[in-house]
Amino acid sequence: MEIGRSFSEPRHEQRGHSTSTPAPVGSWPGRHALFIDVLVIAAIFLYNLPIQFSSVPGHLWIGTGLVFSVGLCAPYLLRRRHPLPIFLTIFAVTVVQSASGIGPLVADVMLVLALYNLSSRYRWVVSVPATLAVVLLTLSATSGLRQAGYLNLGEIGVLIVLVMWAGTWGALVRIRRAHLESLREQTRQLAREAETQKQIAAAEERARIAREIHDVVSHSLSVVTVLADGAASTTESNPAQAKRAMEDVRDTGRSAMTEMRSMLDVLRSDDQAKHAPLPGIEQLDQLINESRAVGLPLNFEHRGKHDSLPEGLSLTVYRTVQEALTNIRKHAGTSVQKVRVVLEQTDTTIDIRIGDDGRGPNRDRGGHGLTGMRERVSAYGGILETGPLDPNGFEVHARFPIGEDS
Repeated sequence: MEIGRSFSEPRHEQRGHSTSTPAPVGSWPGRHALFIDVLVIAAIFLYNLPIQFSSVPGHLWIGTGLVFSVGLCAPYLLRRRHPLPIFLTIFAVTVVQSASGIGPLVADVMLVLALYNLSSRYRWVVSVPATLAVVLLTLSATSGLRQAGYLNLGEIGVLIVLVMWAGTWGALVRIRRAHLESLREQTRQLAREAETQKQIAAAEERARIAREIHDVVSHSLSVVTVLADGAASTTESNPAQAKRAMEDVRDTGRSAMTEMRSMLDVLRSDDQAKHAPLPGIEQLDQLINESRAVGLPLNFEHRGKHDSLPEGLSLTVYRTVQEALTNIRKHAGTSVQKVRVVLEQTDTTIDIRIGDDGRGPNRDRGGHGLTGMRERVSAYGGILETGPLDPNGFEVHARFPIGEDS
């Protein structure tokens, strides 16, 4: 069955065959297919007229001989749309011609052309029987000429080879056409897969940006809220302290805006966009100081090595600590007396523990914050464990491998 749709005629699929045209629409033969067929038919018909005197008995020439010539040539005009019916029609005319005692005509070559056309559209279950039928018909039609001495076995053998060559050539053309169409389909499939991968990458990038914005907004707003409350409560009693708190609010807001711009610039098509560096493990001290400024009793330890990390892993470490501290401010309650952040780095792993002694309810059921944190950690091959501490408190524990895949 024909694979492609890129040829000039409409496709009608049936069992064992296809009827697409041999030439693509864009090629010159494809655009002038009917014109070429008319030229071929006219040349063979006109060449056949004077030669048929020797093959058609005189009393049959004017009527029957001309009918056979037209019957052999004219149907070929429809061979592109109806290859099997046209082959059967020309074959039937040739059989009747032979049965009527009319010898081979030049126009009989139309049967060979119809066989080629059939083989180029149909599979072997149709083309092979058709080829054998034409071979048998050729043997039958030439047997009288061989007995009369007009043809020898070698010449008849050449005719048989010509018939078989036409059927084989048509089959090879069909196979080549199917192969080319399969290559085109593979190209289209690769293009679709590339577009799908592009869409998946874009969706992952949007999800990553959403997580980044969530972390920035959640952390910054919680800091701003605490600082603003402190400033409001000390405006009259301690204006200087209130002023410092508002300055911290200003600095926190500016820092958050800078981070958000650096993330949202990814969505811009302007290559001139300036991208501020994203935070990483080097900015943990600043994050700790911000948390202390809003009242968290925080102790930070960085044990082991202090080597730089890959940018993505460094950002993930920062966001993990940031989200954990944000959750402490939101959920630990007012009874927090101690918050501890321990970062231990070796040549192969980096281990982070963020724990507190607060008594907030249901913290291990926290929604999108812990879910996003777990997704972020797992994206870098890490393991995240969260749960309550005994007797009070909550701990976030993340462990990352450091290597080529980090």
